[in-house]
Amino acid sequence: MSTLPHRCWAEIDLAALERNLGKIRAALPPRVRYVAVVKADAYGHGLAQTVARLMQCGADCFAVANAKEGADVREIGSGWPVLVLGAVLPGEESALVEYDLMATVSAPEEIARLNTAAAAAGRKLNVHLKIDTGMGRIGVWHRDAAALAKELAAAPNLAWRGVFTHFSCADSDPAFTAQQRQLFLDTLRELPAPADPKGFLIHADNSAGLESFAADSPINAVRVGLLQFGLLPYPDSLLSRLRPDPVLSFHTRVGLVKTLPAGTAVGYGRTRMLEHDTRVAILTAGYGDGLPTAASNRAQILIRGQRCAVLGRVSMDSTIVDASALAEVAVGDMATLIGEQEGGSIGVAEYSRWCDCIPWETFCSITQRVPRIYKTTRR
Repeated sequence: MSTLPHRCWAEIDLAALERNLGKIRAALPPRVRYVAVVKADAYGHGLAQTVARLMQCGADCFAVANAKEGADVREIGSGWPVLVLGAVLPGEESALVEYDLMATVSAPEEIARLNTAAAAAGRKLNVHLKIDTGMGRIGVWHRDAAALAKELAAAPNLAWRGVFTHFSCADSDPAFTAQQRQLFLDTLRELPAPADPKGFLIHADNSAGLESFAADSPINAVRVGLLQFGLLPYPDSLLSRLRPDPVLSFHTRVGLVKTLPAGTAVGYGRTRMLEHDTRVAILTAGYGDGLPTAASNRAQILIRGQRCAVLGRVSMDSTIVDASALAEVAVGDMATLIGEQEGGSIGVAEYSRWCDCIPWETFCSITQRVPRIYKTTRR
């Protein structure tokens, strides 16, 4: 079966990932630690391969969503701190201790539970304090942070290793982001001093937050997710000077070519009526692979470097596109959903607009039946 051609696949350029990390590092002060965010299977790029490459090329720390993801990272390498960004569910505490993961705390109940688990294991558990400066999700509200930090510092079996917040709209509202940043900095001044200030991480900036990163602030770490995978937080970002390289491209094949007569209503629901005789290509990918139904009658696909419009509703396993403008098209031709092909290009931001989603969602929505093909050569 391994000799069968791929009907739909994603190519992951690990060399581009390495180059992006180098560009981001070079743009930051040397004192700033690089926290690579690799949650959700490294945004759909593949956790094991992505983490291994990031370990080789200089990531200082990794951030994941939950204890299971943290354990998977720890199985790849033991020399890097791994921060669990999400809330720790009852029953997950032992995994944090066993795999030497750093927990995020937001409430007194969590401190008590984690302290008890660490004591039972006869070890200290490293933790970060999360401060809510306006996101409204995980984190202690900033006015209550000093009291919780004192409680955390006093827990005998917990080692306080960092403090952080999260910006809710760094890519769209610089004024509110500045307000969040100032709240965070003001709150820092109210916290007790950590027992080990040398290795203490202070972080607020995600990829979009790097736009307003201040080199002279006490913040000494950044959490980089989407930018390391080659996508700017927004098109006119100042970060465009970094010129990050796309890491993922998404492809399928032409499975059938035929001509349909004028008046034919194509696809489920008969949502597109052909006004004239039309040569169509039937692609071997659909929403079962990650091309959502929102792309129906909206998205474009590259075949032989030319854009072909999606006709009708995207099906689970196939998609119809208009191939009339192509001089030639044949069964087996590669069709590119995201990426470059023969001078043509479709970026993930444009693709995501057609699909009514954000690029993070696009990457994570490419399903598990789509094989990831890894390109590893440095160039």
